Amino acid sequence: MKFQVQAEILRNRPIAAGYYQIDLRAPQIAAAARPGQFVHVRIPLLEHRVLRRPFSIYDADPATGRLSVIYKVVGEGTDVLSRRQEDTADLLGPLGNGFTPPDDPGVQPVIVAGGYGCAATYLLASPRFSSRRPLCLFGARSREDLLLVEEFQALGCEVRTATDDGSAGRKGFVTELLRELLEAPAACSLKVFACGPNPMLKAVSTLVLARGLDAEISLDHAMCCGVGACFACVVKRKAETPDGWEYVRTCTDGPVFPASSTVWD
Repeated sequence: MKFQVQAEILRNRPIAAGYYQIDLRAPQIAAAARPGQFVHVRIPLLEHRVLRRPFSIYDADPATGRLSVIYKVVGEGTDVLSRRQEDTADLLGPLGNGFTPPDDPGVQPVIVAGGYGCAATYLLASPRFSSRRPLCLFGARSREDLLLVEEFQALGCEVRTATDDGSAGRKGFVTELLRELLEAPAACSLKVFACGPNPMLKAVSTLVLARGLDAEISLDHAMCCGVGACFACVVKRKAETPDGWEYVRTCTDGPVFPASSTVWD
């Protein structure tokens, strides 16, 4: 079930270079939100020339009605949003098909996130949705782009990091951390959840499928209008067609898909 609400902006603050966290009061959406879903936001002051924009849900607290989103300032819309204080924002949500919370006590959840893809996976680590704390593998270009490490650790998660420049954790790609994990004897008990840039997700898919496992991957970065109207976020999914695949819209059919169903060009 989705709701359209005028949400009070409780706090809107920078948390890292170029990254902001906005907290809103949206009790209905906060109560219904699930890991990997998103909200559709109408940017204040730009309603007549900028479409709503989709933002992955970072955190949701049904007890207080608080809903949190992390975003990066990359254009006019997010720049205007970053300067909004003590105001309201028009939200539509929760939207999308999210992650399947791990509930098998014999399975170790593993989160692989690149950049602010960790925000879309945070609810997976919440005790509300999982009895097991995920092992988290976070990758970024540099230390400044690593987000939410302390927040995941506060939930009891082990966090391992990798950066392109070696300024934090392992120097290199986060998928190398995943490769090592999958080569361990207990790899058969892992369930991988991933969110990040396409090259990372493709590498994650290749690694897990090569070992007879599967993963749930979020393609949320591809979304634009968020409601299936613009067709800018279409991806290929395996299907019983002459070509062996079909186009689907990330925002309405995803954003989370099984790695085994995704066709990479």
